Amino acid sequence: MNRSAYLTTGLAIRALSWLTKADVCLHGQENIPKTPTIFVVNHFTRLETLLLPYYIYTLTDLPVWSLAASDLFKGGLVKIFDLIGVVSTKDPQRDELIVKTLLTGEANWIIFPEGSMVKTKKIMHRGRYMITDPRGMRQPHTGAAALALRAEISRRYLLSKAGKSERDCRPMLDFLGIKSLAAIRKEGTAIVPVNLTYYPIRARENIVSTLASRLVDDLPERMLEEIMTEGTMLLSGVDLDIRFGKPINMQSYLREPALAVELQKQDGAHSFASVSLQAVTRKAAGDIMQKYMHDIYSMTTINHEHLFVSLLRLYPFSRIREADLRRRALYAASLLEDGAGGNCHLHKSLGSDQIHLVTDDRYRKVENFLQCALETGILRREGGVLVQDRSKLSAPLSLHRGRIENPLEIIANEAEPLGDLRRLLLSLAWQPDFLIRINLARYLLKKHKETYSADCRIHAKERDGNGSGRPFILPSWPGRPGVVLVHSYLAEPEEVRKLGRYLNRRGFWVYAPRLPGHATSPEDLAGRTSLEWLETVERAYALLDCLCPRVALGGVSVGAALALDLAARIKNVAAVFAICPPLRLQDFSARFMPAEDVWERLLRRVKGNSRVGQFLEFASDNPHINYSRNPVLGIRQVGRLLAGLEEKAPEISQPVLIVQAENNPVVNPRSARRLHAIIGSSKKELNILPSGRHILVNGEGSERVHHLVWDHLRKNL
Repeated sequence: MNRSAYLTTGLAIRALSWLTKADVCLHGQENIPKTPTIFVVNHFTRLETLLLPYYIYTLTDLPVWSLAASDLFKGGLVKIFDLIGVVSTKDPQRDELIVKTLLTGEANWIIFPEGSMVKTKKIMHRGRYMITDPRGMRQPHTGAAALALRAEISRRYLLSKAGKSERDCRPMLDFLGIKSLAAIRKEGTAIVPVNLTYYPIRARENIVSTLASRLVDDLPERMLEEIMTEGTMLLSGVDLDIRFGKPINMQSYLREPALAVELQKQDGAHSFASVSLQAVTRKAAGDIMQKYMHDIYSMTTINHEHLFVSLLRLYPFSRIREADLRRRALYAASLLEDGAGGNCHLHKSLGSDQIHLVTDDRYRKVENFLQCALETGILRREGGVLVQDRSKLSAPLSLHRGRIENPLEIIANEAEPLGDLRRLLLSLAWQPDFLIRINLARYLLKKHKETYSADCRIHAKERDGNGSGRPFILPSWPGRPGVVLVHSYLAEPEEVRKLGRYLNRRGFWVYAPRLPGHATSPEDLAGRTSLEWLETVERAYALLDCLCPRVALGGVSVGAALALDLAARIKNVAAVFAICPPLRLQDFSARFMPAEDVWERLLRRVKGNSRVGQFLEFASDNPHINYSRNPVLGIRQVGRLLAGLEEKAPEISQPVLIVQAENNPVVNPRSARRLHAIIGSSKKELNILPSGRHILVNGEGSERVHHLVWDHLRKNL
């Protein structure tokens, strides 16, 4: 291989990686040793042969050669493969070349232990790693392990001759094409398991497949399938997680008793071909193969589709409500994030709050999965029920059509070797719906309380702690409706407790969450975002949705804006009420924020520096439950929330009650009229009360507000 040509071709591959829409994430780079290494990699696409050597080269600054199936060495590919260091599996000097480069350290290697692309991802059979190919079932190849052991045994022998005459080892050096013992690296050989996980896996016609069909008559089915699958990945976008596992050191295997004893018997290079040594080496290679196969597939990066399709495959019935599937997926994702699945590796999209799975699906994780499942016939819809064709998740897949016809079964196969994940999902799949609801509700409540306790430990409270910042739930009878009550900005759940008790006495379940940054310290609030507040209210809704047949949302001031935002996005919300809601940041008085010119100057000071601690004094009606300092960054987040609400308000279709104080000292009462006008619901009510207070749920006149809210809920729940 010409090194200059290799580097030039590497630049071309780098340009290709830039042009594609593949988002490549590297993990575990610290596991790559500075020793001669064979990278053993799971094989799913042709892309690995081109892209993976480039990424490993950028990490090691050492050329990376790889093996590829001999049937690929045709036409122009032969020259390209020669440039980038791809060697045919049927090259007569293959083994000697690998051993030589491992001894001299001039190149690392990539070997695919499956021996061919495993397009179906079916790698397990009765608990063992087995490969299915047109000739039947077989074990993965032990070649990578055997070559690594051979290189290490040869290194040990050759280094033992260092400083002595090279006459005894000259035949071996000549056979391998090594000039002298000085070229032998002292560092031992290692095998590094590597897992590649693609997400999503889709195959559809694209510009590349269209051109190929027009240019080539009778395009083979295998080639068309590969162009459709891999072309879609390159052109439409795919997340590729490349994960490097812990290195397997060959020197440690040479110290194993059976192999160590056999090596002591050898007295020359000719003895390496002895039958007894080969038998022991073959046994050791088999053990190493089992280890790296386990390591490779245990590093699969779990994504949403693994959860959805595995839950369906493990679910004991063919019919499941869509809402039930969503809850199980949310519960599974949450438990995995907590570490319940053992040493599982999660896709980056599973690293954040997953409450969207049961609310508005704003990242389209559920929609994309269901679209694929419906198109491929795995599922069909009957109202809110999903009916699955169970044969589609268990039937043998066509080798060259599976990625087109049934990508979700391939994804299910990919998750099969993950024993801890499978046990977790099996336990969730077999729980009845009512138990999932109860357990998920308990889990969400527990997480809310744990989050508050953790925040209190980190942030010193501005006042003496009395526990009033903890979220609270007021239970009612089974089958009764529920209400989520959201406190105002700068306050805490205690603010809405009186209203909550009033509603609870009338038969409603009530849950009041704590918005992040509240009931801890103003400094904590300064670092929070409106998205965190929205997700907290979503979790509160999901909690009551597990326990109640119908759920309403309501809140005070900014809490009311949060409730309205959710109602616009979650159509299953039964009703919503808003007490003294702002519509725009400009609706707040100087008591809440300064004049516009002062506000602009403050924003310029904090722009680009979220650590700047700017606070404004705030005089509250309820100083025992409100901060006295208002962070400028917090006000900016309120502004972002309200900007989104103004756009979404026309989407609100549920019954709406708006209550405002005629002489509100904090929010301009006209905002209530503007909000009432733009809300899309045909059933909306506006009440302007003769009051000069901002927080109407407590203190003088609060009984009337409580009655208005109860009457609204009574009529619409």
